[in-house]
Amino acid sequence: MSEEKMYAVKNDEGKYWDFEDQDGFWELNTMNLAAIAGEEVAECVARDRGGHVVTFVEEPEKVVISPEEAKLVKNCLWTNLQEAFLNNISLLFRGRSPEDVTRLKSALTNGYTVAKDKKYNVKVPHTKEVWYYKSGDADLLTICPADKKLRGKFTESEIEHYGLQNCECVEAKE
Repeated sequence: MSEEKMYAVKNDEGKYWDFEDQDGFWELNTMNLAAIAGEEVAECVARDRGGHVVTFVEEPEKVVISPEEAKLVKNCLWTNLQEAFLNNISLLFRGRSPEDVTRLKSALTNGYTVAKDKKYNVKVPHTKEVWYYKSGDADLLTICPADKKLRGKFTESEIEHYGLQNCECVEAKE
């Protein structure tokens, strides 16, 4: 995260000081220069012309975490009781490397996005071009498609669920 900040001066009417023309407070969409890098200048304008200093800070980058980590982080963020919070934090950090703990702390404080599970096309063993696909929620069928889009797309957990770990897997294009 960058430590650089920009400063604006806003009055009680919700208008901003125009640092370019320096001729008063205006609606934000009608001016050329509403913020500057110098905090001291902004404080002087606020003192001399009225209003208060508004600080703009770059938003921290969100951390990418797995769906399983997201469940644990969400539990920590939505826990009201201190004892439950400590239990959830313990579950979140247990058995993780120092790098992972740092990444997950950042997810708790700066926000996070959930990584999408990679999906794979799974080839039927001992065949030339026969691939698995799912029919409905439970049925596992095979297909010999000319169009690669017709092949089934399986997550790692689905591959394990169907017992396809020993099959050739090719990362599917979304």
